[in-house]
Amino acid sequence: MTKIILIPVAVAIISILIGFAIGYAVRKNVWEKQAQIAQNDANHILTDAKAQVEAAKAEVNAQKQATAALKQSAQNTKKEKILEAQEKIQEYRQKVEDELNVKRDTIARDNNRLQQREDTLNHRNSLLIEKETEFKEKEDHLTRKETELTQKIQEADELVESSQQKLYEVAHLTEEQGKKLVLSQLSDELVKERAEMIRNSNEEVQAKADHYAHKVIIDAIQSSSADTVAETTVSVVDLPNEEMKGRIIGREGRNIRSFEALTGVDLIIDDTPKVVTLSGFDAIRREIAKRAMERLIKDGRIHPARIEEMVDKARKEVNDDIYEAGESALMELGIHKMNPELVKILGRLKYRTSYGQNVLGHSIEVAKLAGTMAAELGLNEKLAVRAGLLHDIGKAIDHDIEGSHVEIGVELTRKYHEPDVVVNAIAAHHGDVPKLSFIAELVVAADTISSARPGARSESLENYIRRLTELEKIANQYEGVKQAYAIQAGREVRVMVEPEKISDDRITILARDIRNQVEKELDYPGNIKITVIREKRVVAIAK
Repeated sequence: MTKIILIPVAVAIISILIGFAIGYAVRKNVWEKQAQIAQNDANHILTDAKAQVEAAKAEVNAQKQATAALKQSAQNTKKEKILEAQEKIQEYRQKVEDELNVKRDTIARDNNRLQQREDTLNHRNSLLIEKETEFKEKEDHLTRKETELTQKIQEADELVESSQQKLYEVAHLTEEQGKKLVLSQLSDELVKERAEMIRNSNEEVQAKADHYAHKVIIDAIQSSSADTVAETTVSVVDLPNEEMKGRIIGREGRNIRSFEALTGVDLIIDDTPKVVTLSGFDAIRREIAKRAMERLIKDGRIHPARIEEMVDKARKEVNDDIYEAGESALMELGIHKMNPELVKILGRLKYRTSYGQNVLGHSIEVAKLAGTMAAELGLNEKLAVRAGLLHDIGKAIDHDIEGSHVEIGVELTRKYHEPDVVVNAIAAHHGDVPKLSFIAELVVAADTISSARPGARSESLENYIRRLTELEKIANQYEGVKQAYAIQAGREVRVMVEPEKISDDRITILARDIRNQVEKELDYPGNIKITVIREKRVVAIAK
């Protein structure tokens, strides 16, 4: 019974165990499937997570690279900006340094100019002090001389009275005869004293004045130079062959007539081989004719229409050259402003001569000399240069307008509003009107220097002989003159006097009187030296 009961129980237990085993197996299988699914899900999740991590890492790396690139770019930009700033700072620094250098140079030039001005003023001040001292000494000297003269006059009066008394008592002369004798004695004494005073004063004044004047003039001459070109009234044009003469003449001379009518110049064709001559007193017309003829010869086609065309071209070229000559003169002298019409008139002086001296070259030389002397004396240098350049401006058109070149020059400069000092210097440079400024005096001195230097001017034989004759005539008209000779081309006059009629004291007064009359009556370049010679010879022959 017990066994029967245990069997179902055992079966039941086994069934249960089998059921549990089967259930466990089934559940295990289910669990394994779920675990596999979970594992797969976990793998997927891990894979996704890894991918996301990798993507995140890649993104972080990209951000890091971007950040590094941005940092590098920022650093590069910073370096570039720093370099640009440094370059700008360097440029600004260089600009500032250049401006400072320019300002330093300007300040240095101004300081030099001020120093020169100060030296000039000091020099002038010292000269004025010297002059003041000289004038004071002269005044004291004159005061002493006046006192001595007063005493001598008193002595002379006493001498006259005593001489009259003696003459009345001893010589039994009349009153008139006595007066003449006393006055003759007194005149001789006064002449001696006058001659001595003149001689001493001249030596004293000339010793200092000549030294300073020579210094100023020599400095002016050394600092300026100008070429002197002697012009003539004819121009010669070379021909390639003799056949060209016939072509220039043309049929029945029509080419010559046309050329002379258009240029106003005489065309001379003579036997001289391979040349033609252009003759005329107007240098501008002669230059136009020369250029036109050279063009015609080079072209080979010579007929009236061609001649007119070439003359027009040559006239335009010469007019351009005239204006350029005027501008070149202004540039050479540092004159920056002048009326264009006056510049053109100034350029015409290039084709104007005076005694063989080119007037434009002479005017430039006078301007340089006057400017240098004005600078030495502390005057307005630019105004002196302007006055010297324009002093002969009237000669440019004196062939076309009536009047002297001085009058024409004054009218021109007034018309074009030149300074009054310049106008007065032009008007006074030949002594026609009083000189109102020191600049006018300097222009006269510079004009004389430029005209009188050796080789500057030529002089006609008739004028040369007439001047020598007049010099000798002036000297010979004085009483006591035995003979007078003009020597050294009229630069010196030797006057021989009779020693019985003129004393040693009187020759000083005679030389001065002849000099004054020469200055008053004659016009001449440079200086004339008056030399008075008194020689007395006594010959005794022993036998």
